[in-house]
This record gives sequence, structure tokens and C-alpha cells, in this order.
Amino acid sequence: MQKRTLGKTGFEVSTVSFGAWAIGSDWGEVSEDDALRTLHQAVDEGINLFDTADVYGDGRSERLLARLKRERGETLYIPTKAGRRLDPHSADGYTAENLTAFVERSLKNLETDSLDLLQLHCPPTEVYYRPEVFAALDDLKTKGLIRHYGVSVEKVEEALKAIEYPGVASVQIIFNVFRQRPAELFFREAHLKNVGVLARVPLASGLLTGKMTPESQFGKDDHRHYNRHGEAFDQGETFSGVDFGTGLEAVDELRALVPEGVSMTQFALRWILMFGAVTCAIPGGKNPQQVRDNAAAADLPELSDEVMAKVREIYDARIAPLVHQRW
Repeated sequence: MQKRTLGKTGFEVSTVSFGAWAIGSDWGEVSEDDALRTLHQAVDEGINLFDTADVYGDGRSERLLARLKRERGETLYIPTKAGRRLDPHSADGYTAENLTAFVERSLKNLETDSLDLLQLHCPPTEVYYRPEVFAALDDLKTKGLIRHYGVSVEKVEEALKAIEYPGVASVQIIFNVFRQRPAELFFREAHLKNVGVLARVPLASGLLTGKMTPESQFGKDDHRHYNRHGEAFDQGETFSGVDFGTGLEAVDELRALVPEGVSMTQFALRWILMFGAVTCAIPGGKNPQQVRDNAAAADLPELSDEVMAKVREIYDARIAPLVHQRW
């Protein structure tokens, strides 16, 4: 497993890490036993960063990770996120009092005295224009309740604004074959400011696994069923904002570029890691085999310039008109 430094945190983290949304909620049922087997497999594969949030299963994901850390001796980093517990989810809710309460809850769930990395959880754009919010995060760091802080964003605009604050150590942003805009400007700016980048939704909610068909069905508790048009939260979180049918057609074109012996999933993850500004990709996993397949992408050979150019051609022709200027 390859490792890269997560910006100002100094954490040396696995380039393929683990996104723990699926073991918490919104991706169909995952039993506690299956979730723990999956998490242990991730550690066995050399994965040492597990990204979670306080709302994933109302704390379930955090509590599972606390148990994982108890049961393993390796150094594991567990970034979590806060803010989505607000109701309504508005900029005015991002106060020092509320952030402190969220942090204290996560500390309890994760059974720790200090969070490795606290990330604002896709707050409204206005939050990035409120210095007092980031001052509150500085205060939490001074008190020792958090070691570092960063943001998880929906838009490139938000990412660029966030890294104007010197305390921001990391940005989590949707980046994959179907969402290429972050590579145009943001990655350069993040590198210049030593900001770590976590590539979230790296497989476009499973579209880029190559396993889906027009007949694929999703349970009622799966966001790929109930949020295709942004009914519950930002549309870009589901299939990266790409129309399902269009995404399947693009995946069919991409298949011709996948090297022999490599899965579509591994190809999509290796494509992300071709960008040096990316610290890690954080695909989810609901069973040990998915984790094994994901982790193997970290050690694949680099993709050729020709393949990278062809991926861009497919994106420009089929996907960019749908998503590029929206996020």
C-alpha cells in the first residue's frame, strides 16, 4: 500500500483509504458483523485512514470505528465530519457552541480525547465567508479537542475559499472520472498551500465499478434510489450528479481503456491517484472483497498519457456538459 502525506497534518496515509458512509447508513442494510469484517479487512490491506461523520447512521459509523481501533494495534487515523446534524442546516447554525457540542458527541462515539481531523460537513456556501466559524475551529484546536481541521465541500468555489484560511489542513472534494473540474485550478492551489486532498465519491456511487446495468435496482433506504434528483441532499452526491443512463453509456466507452487483469473499479481509482495533489481516495466498502479490490488499485502501474487523454475525451463529450459548471 502506497502512502502520501495529508497536508499540514503530517499524517502518512494510505493512498486508497476507506469512506465509512456505507457502513453507517443510506447504502442499504449492512450488519454490524459484516461492517466489522470489512473494516478489519481494510486494515489487513494496509489502509490506515477511515473517513466518517457524526450523521452516518446517527453515530453508528463512528462507534464501529472506535471498536475497530480498540481491536487493532496499528496506528489508524479517523477523520470525522460535523454540521449536518443542524436542523435546519443553515449557516447561522455553525456557531462555536454547536460545533463544540458536535465535537464532544464525536469524541464520545470514537472513544477518544481528541479528534484526528474534524471536517465541516458540506456546509452552506455562506459558511466559507464567515471567519468566525474558522476562528471557532482554531479555538477547538487550541483546547486540544481536535488535532487538525478541514472541510468537505460540494463545489470547487467552496474549496478555493476554504483554503484561504491558514488553519485548514485538508479539503474533501468529489473527484473522479466523472467530476474532473478540481484538477483545473484547485489542485494547484491546494498543493501550494500544503493542503491535503481527500477524493470522495471516487466511484461515482458505484457507477464506475462497471457492475451496474439499466436494470440495476436499489433499496428504498439507498440514496441511489431516493436522491437521484437531489430530493434529500445535494444531487452531486448521487452518481456524481450524472444521469444514470448517460453514466452507463460513458462507462461502456471507458471499458476499452481498462488494462487486462484490472477491474473497472481499480482503473477508476488508479486514475484518481495519477494526480499528485490527491492525498487519498476514500471509496466505501460493504464487504471484505470490495475492500481487497479497492486496495489493489494503489499498487497498479501508472496509466499512460494516451489513456489519460482518452478518459478526458470521454468526459468532455459525455459528462462535462452535465456537471462541469455546476460544481
